[in-house]
This record gives sequence, C-alpha cells and structure tokens, in this order.
Amino acid sequence: MVNGLYMEKPGRVTWCEVPMTQRLQADEVKINVIYGGICGSDIGVYKGKLPHANYPVVPGHEILGEVVEAGQDAKVEIGDRVVVQPNSYCGKCECCRAGKTNICPEKKSLGINKHGGFAEYFVISSNYIVKVPEKLSNERAILIEPLAVIVHALKKVTIAKGSSVAIIGCGTEGMLAVALASYFGAKITAIDINPEKLAKVQAHYPAIEICHPENVHENRFDIVLEVAGVKESFEQCMEIVKPGGAVVAIGFPAVAEIPVVKMVRKELSIFGSIIYNVPDDFLSSIDYLLDENFYVEPIISDIVTVKDFEKAYEKAASGKYRKIVLAF
Repeated sequence: MVNGLYMEKPGRVTWCEVPMTQRLQADEVKINVIYGGICGSDIGVYKGKLPHANYPVVPGHEILGEVVEAGQDAKVEIGDRVVVQPNSYCGKCECCRAGKTNICPEKKSLGINKHGGFAEYFVISSNYIVKVPEKLSNERAILIEPLAVIVHALKKVTIAKGSSVAIIGCGTEGMLAVALASYFGAKITAIDINPEKLAKVQAHYPAIEICHPENVHENRFDIVLEVAGVKESFEQCMEIVKPGGAVVAIGFPAVAEIPVVKMVRKELSIFGSIIYNVPDDFLSSIDYLLDENFYVEPIISDIVTVKDFEKAYEKAASGKYRKIVLAF
C-alpha cells in the first residue's frame, strides 16, 4: 500500500492508504510522483458530473515523476523523469491500427474509470509514459499532457502569422490555446463571459484582444476554437467564423444546434478534437515547451502541497484560477 488521494464518492476525498501493485510486470515502472496537475475532468469527477466515472477511484491523470523501479522490458531507466499518457487503448481495433488511439472504443482514463496517479508512488506500463528532457523544468514539464490537447487540436487547421483566431473559453486549456496560437503569430481574440478571466488573459498576453460574447461580430475569424464546453459557445462559433473558415470543438457541450444552411453556404470546416495521438502530440508539446520563447508561465496559478489537497480542489473547482498543481 502507498499513501494517496482516494475519492470514495463525488465531493469526498481523503488522504489515506491506496491500492498499488507491489510486484512489477516486465513492462511496468514504479514512479515517484513529483507533481500532479488538477484538470477540468478531475473537477468533473469531483463534482459527480462525468457519467462514465467510476467510484471509488484514486484521482489524477496529469502526472510527472521519477522512475524508481523498472521491469526488465521497460522502455525507460531508473532515474528518468517521465510524464504519463493517461488513456489506455487496445492496440488492435480499426482506430488503433490507424494510429488514432485517442478514439479507441476500449479506452480507459486514469482518475476517471480506473485508478489514477495522485499518490506518492504510481505503477504503470512503460508503454504509457514519455521521457522528459533534462533541461525541461518540472514546472513546464507538468504542462506536457494538457498542452498536448491543444497541440492535437491545432494540427487540424493551419494557423499562419496574422491568422485571425477566436478562442472561446479562458480556462486552463483556453489559456494554453492562447499561448500556442500566440507563438504561431496569430491575431487572437479571447472570448469569455467572465470579466476576471478576460482581465487575467490580457494582463499576461497584452497583445491579444478580449471580448464578451455579446460584443463579437459575425463572419470575423479565420479559425474559431471552442474550449468552453457550452452549448451557446459552440453555436456562436458558427456565427463568428468567416466564410471558408474552420471551427475546432475541444469542449464538451452535451448538445448544440448547428445551422446547417449557414454551415453549407459558408462552406465551413468543423473539426472535433479529443485528447491527443501518442506519442506524437506529447513530443510536439515537449518541443514547444523547450523553447524559451513559448510563454506558458501564466498557466499555473498555484502549486499546493498534496497535504493541502482540500484547498487545492477548492481553488480548482472555483473556476477563478488556471492550473492548480499538487506537489507530492
């Protein structure tokens, strides 16, 4: 057994002994966890809003740590720093054979429907970890997995210098989208109903425009990213994207109405984007984070010791902060 966080049911998290494999399989590694990032889906599990979540569960899927034990067939060595790719896949279905493991029908997700990694130590197959370069700091490395979500999404469109890009939703993933689109040289408008979030975005990225949804004009943007996960936000994408433009849906509104006539007449491209392809999107994420010109320091709002997990979850669930990171 090892100490970790344990979510018995929505809203009830304790620090206690949690299950952990004691004997490694040949391909497995044991990781001493350094940092764990609290994600929006973690808060969904905490609030009981993810229908596919299973309880009880050890939460957490954004994991950075150091390998302290390795099976004989493991693909990394003791002492390596690694991040976890938290979504399993079968490797045999049509999607997996096509390299689209992100949409494998057998996919399971750490911290949601299988035990995650918010614990002192964590065991996982080395097939699901990616080595972190020595010169990448822990504070940037913990962003590899959430940044990979945006990397994957933006690979679906072409953002050139001067492209007009709207990003709807200014939470952590929205801020990461702002950071990456800015790095590409886009002309960005950040859109959110929360003036505090908009103010924070502009404070850190002063070159971009901020806007309340009510004040955005039609047919204005080459590319629109929906990161808020709200029905009205997705529907607004169809209005504000230019004819011939593209919409990338990253958020999870349950339903939304698509004006098909407008979609056809404007000849729009609409892309859904779910997590990432591995290891490619993780490796791209690492490449960006290794570049000092890629400005992501504002993404982490606070690093909180795991013993103060209640405070950390409270902050993350409030919606007033960006990334909250647990230090183990």
